[in-house]
Amino acid sequence: QVQLVESGGGSVQAGGSLRLSCAASGYTNCMAWFRQAPGKEREGVAAIHRDGTTDYADSVKGRFTISRDNAKNTLYVQVNSLEPEDTAMYYCAAAARYRVYCRRAKDEYNFWGQGTQITVSS
Repeated sequence: QVQLVESGGGSVQAGGSLRLSCAASGYTNCMAWFRQAPGKEREGVAAIHRDGTTDYADSVKGRFTISRDNAKNTLYVQVNSLEPEDTAMYYCAAAARYRVYCRRAKDEYNFWGQGTQITVSS
């Protein structure tokens, strides 16, 4: 069982930036950031393989950068040029099972953090 603890959320004005972190308690292969706004489905915004290969949702390409430090078992996402539409609870997700390619699909992740809130005001 891998435990995930997110940090780094907050309230910012449009155009601002934040860096989210997710500390994992053990080995992971695929890791990802998901977000869920009130009344909406949870969506995958970025995923990263242990080898560093990344995948982004079109809505965040060029603004979000996912990265990881395998030695520290820590996942990051740098979120820039924030928009009010980015307001959501952001969740870290991980899977230990090996996959060649990491997708932003909820059913591929079996470990989840409690979430950290990002609120963007206009």
